[in-house]
Amino acid sequence: MNWWEAALLGLVQGLTEFLPISSSGHLVLAKYVLGVEAAGADNVTFEVFVHFGTVLSILTVYGQEVRGLIGKTLLAAAAPHRLPEHYRTHEEVRMVAFILLTLLPTGIVYLFFGDFLEARFSDPRFVCGMLLVTGLLLLLTLLRRHPDGPVTPWKALLIGLAQSAAMTPGISRSGATICTALYLNVTPRKAADFSFLMLLPVVLGATLIKGIELFETGLAMGWIPLVVGTLVAYGSGVAAIKLLLDVIRRGNLAYFAIYCFFAGTLGLVLI
Repeated sequence: MNWWEAALLGLVQGLTEFLPISSSGHLVLAKYVLGVEAAGADNVTFEVFVHFGTVLSILTVYGQEVRGLIGKTLLAAAAPHRLPEHYRTHEEVRMVAFILLTLLPTGIVYLFFGDFLEARFSDPRFVCGMLLVTGLLLLLTLLRRHPDGPVTPWKALLIGLAQSAAMTPGISRSGATICTALYLNVTPRKAADFSFLMLLPVVLGATLIKGIELFETGLAMGWIPLVVGTLVAYGSGVAAIKLLLDVIRRGNLAYFAIYCFFAGTLGLVLI
């Protein structure tokens, strides 16, 4: 992989991470179209680092919210005997608790099925089939009109389960988590905010693990493509977040289903 291929893949990642059309699926298909070859471990490492670029874009758009989450949580942690009170009175503390709950199903699925899911990144036809599943998830949001509820502990667990399913390439993480939240009657803007914020610990943890592995084993593909892809993913990710928030305010997620059905069907026919 050279630097311009990495830049193109980073652009694909940044634009598709937050739009509900599966960034991992598009990366697999883009690599197939470009003929980019890398060792299996390097494929996954590149995925993790461009995902880290999109995490930086979340921190840029949601910087004030993230600082509030950290500040209120540290304040609550400094007085453990008052945790129930902080949980009841501070929305930021509840949000952190809900994000931690989403890690339970995500961690369990990765522990038992991580190797199987990573192997799917080399199968573009499988990805195309999963794009059709993503399209169905988006289309079903038409059944939930005007959701207006909050996130709760049980809803957070179910949204976390949706996130774990989205480790499968072709299943959109933002699509699966936002759609699940909408099915559970969570307000659209709250569903989007929670989907973006719950991504932070997952990708930061994965990046840390891969970074340690790289320090020990080295990287065959080189650092330049990795850095270029990450930076491009960051810039395009900021634009994609703002676009999706505008779409959620104005439109309907089901419109993205048309694209997923088209892309998935076209891929199955041509690949």
